[in-house]
Amino acid sequence: MLKVKQMANLKEIRNRITSVNSTMQITSAMKMVSAAKLKKAQDAITAMRPYADKLTELLQNLSASLDEDSGSRYSGQREVKKVLVVAITSNRGLCGAFNTNIIKQCVSLLHGTYGDKQLDYFTIGKKAKDLLKKRHRVVADHSGVYEDLNFEAVAAIAESLMALYADGSYDRIVLVYNKFRNAATQQVMTEQFLPIAPLEGGAGPQADYIFEPGKKEIVEQLIPKSLKTQLYKALRDSFASEHGARMTAMHKATDNAKELRDQLKLTYNKARQAAITNEILEIVGGAEALNK
Repeated sequence: MLKVKQMANLKEIRNRITSVNSTMQITSAMKMVSAAKLKKAQDAITAMRPYADKLTELLQNLSASLDEDSGSRYSGQREVKKVLVVAITSNRGLCGAFNTNIIKQCVSLLHGTYGDKQLDYFTIGKKAKDLLKKRHRVVADHSGVYEDLNFEAVAAIAESLMALYADGSYDRIVLVYNKFRNAATQQVMTEQFLPIAPLEGGAGPQADYIFEPGKKEIVEQLIPKSLKTQLYKALRDSFASEHGARMTAMHKATDNAKELRDQLKLTYNKARQAAITNEILEIVGGAEALNK
């Protein structure tokens, strides 16, 4: 009876070792895939970030110099009653706390900064849609943009957000996304999308621009382009952050699986050694009984 039980335990441990090995192969493959995608995504966001930041700075500078009568419908301040939060997550999981941190920040805005406002969600990413729609109002979802992430597709989303602000559906639109720092670090950002935020610390020194055909015409053309670029940068940041987070998570999962496999192998060898020892003792005991 004891021998049968020992054999069953050995078989169970062998099955667990096989299972852990399979898991380790999967996580290791996912890590390599994410590492390959991360390089391309990192190059993309690194290349466009200086352009996007300079364009936003230029826009804020020009908008601050416009008088109230000639200002854009996307600038200026009005009483905030209705807020739209654009939650940017991934379509897939297995990337650590990447998506959870975004959801926590979105809910924090609902109960904190905009606790006394009407707050709705606009999701980009299946994880945001699935988690937020259970308890909150999601007015739109554009998770399909990740199937082919390009400027034209993002520009269409930006235009829909601009229309929601321009027609008075919302008084403020906020982006919540992960900003890419490096493969192991992502920073949750809460960034005002509309109205156009003024320059930090005031308008500051104004550059002496020469406008042709005119300041208002230039700003009116520059604002939509800048807003589309801002949203595209946020999505590119999030996309690179996702692959960095997944690569890190799969690296840790692979290490944990390897450690568990080594422990199981040690347990298996000890159990096998104990089973062999018991068999030897039984043989020796039987031989001594025959001699007597």
